[in-house]
Amino acid sequence: MTISRAYEEVIDFFAAGTIPDNIIAFRPSEETKQRVADLIRREKTTGLTHDESSELDHYMQLEHLMRLAKARARKFITNEKA
Repeated sequence: MTISRAYEEVIDFFAAGTIPDNIIAFRPSEETKQRVADLIRREKTTGLTHDESSELDHYMQLEHLMRLAKARARKFITNEKA
């Protein structure tokens, strides 16, 4: 599993077109979730290589991006109902 696969998941999701409800419902693949969990566990126990640390940083940036997108989607939904 490389970080590019996680980026591909997000890019494919947005490229397919979506609506706010789908953005809110988006979840990464099980493979991606397992990889992130493994990196976090090893970061806390045995440590990570430089490349693994960089990979984890990229995952965290993607997570931040998706949190922002989900917050914006919720705002759009709230404004539509008003």
